[in-house]
Amino acid sequence: MTLSRRRMVAGFGALAAGAAIRPAAAEALTVPPGVAPELLARDERFWGTVARQFQVSPDFVNLENGYYGIMPDTVRRAYHHHVDHLNERSSHLLRTEYKPRADEVRERIAALLGVTGNEIALTRGGTEALQNLIAGYNRLRPGDAIMYADLDYHSAQYVMNWLPARRGVHVERIVIPEPATRQAVLDTYERALNQHSKVRLLLLSHMNNRTGLVTPVREIVAMARRRGVDVIVDAAHSWGQLDFTLADLDADFAIFSLHKWMGVPLGAGFLYIRDGRLADIDLLYNDETYPASDIRSRVHSGTMNVAPHLTVDTALDFHEALGAKVKQARLRFLRDRWVRQAHELGSVQILTPDEPGMYGAITAFRLHGRTSKDDNVAIADDLMTRHRIFTVARSGMSGGDAVRVTPALFTSAGDVDRLAAALKDICARTGCR
Repeated sequence: MTLSRRRMVAGFGALAAGAAIRPAAAEALTVPPGVAPELLARDERFWGTVARQFQVSPDFVNLENGYYGIMPDTVRRAYHHHVDHLNERSSHLLRTEYKPRADEVRERIAALLGVTGNEIALTRGGTEALQNLIAGYNRLRPGDAIMYADLDYHSAQYVMNWLPARRGVHVERIVIPEPATRQAVLDTYERALNQHSKVRLLLLSHMNNRTGLVTPVREIVAMARRRGVDVIVDAAHSWGQLDFTLADLDADFAIFSLHKWMGVPLGAGFLYIRDGRLADIDLLYNDETYPASDIRSRVHSGTMNVAPHLTVDTALDFHEALGAKVKQARLRFLRDRWVRQAHELGSVQILTPDEPGMYGAITAFRLHGRTSKDDNVAIADDLMTRHRIFTVARSGMSGGDAVRVTPALFTSAGDVDRLAAALKDICARTGCR
């Protein structure tokens, strides 16, 4: 961590001379020593320094950062450098420099997660990683069942729904209760696994993209393992937003995004397969680029833009300069600040629980009685047109649609206060009950 902070500060200094558009972006980012993350989370002066590392549009308040987490300036500039370098060196870079650099990136990622590099394979994003793991899982037999929840990622649900035709299995879909609590979530999975003894594969979101609910992954993985059920963990939204390693999840199979909460350019993610479990995932399209004993044989993306992967080191430097605990504390602080004010309105239903460990930055709400897609698209439109606050309507929850709110590291306390005021205004104008 000390080395990364030094590299981070050095990077800002090296870029200072070229920072004509945003000179403040070259400020050294140093976490004050000895300050508890929860106290630092409230220090708007410090977070103002962090915010100046990002080029953010002044046209609106962006509270829709779950889709894509923009790059801090050091990462953005590094990415531009790598794009130019790739364009200059062309196939020479792809055939020489890239492969050893990609291995270094895998090792860097693995070290942060507490695993080994040969358990990591780079992909173009979390979705590709999920598709490869779900489609490639080869332990299913005709008559078996697979299971997912209503809150799981829609693209992952699509692949699960494709498996019956491919593997002769059937799908069991469960509903996460509203309001969710840690015990209610555990009870839901235990009851479902008890009731459906033929389940052999479970898709499990660490943090889902609809409401931001954080599930107790380690406990659910353990209850599934006792029943002979394998679990594929979708950690696309949690890594970089929450403080954890793979040991905390105890997963055999997992996927991650790098362009969400790690600030890597769009087009980067990876999958994880625990050592000893590689044979349970098929080679992708019988790929022969790598031997079957190499995890990279489970991914084949063709010729792709490698600049995002070459930028991972710089992004991880930024991440480590702050630290996962500090990032987590700040994002939870921002979420708690607007949620407390929303609770006071009485007519705003917060779908993401306040229970410690069950949330991060992502939180969804709906107004009383407004559960349709049209209702929530209209609320998101109202927030944008009247208040210049960008959010997004989300579907797929069994209790009805909602609006998702996702602050980021550049979000200020004033930004989330503005959201709370906007919700109060909407309720005053539209007669929320």
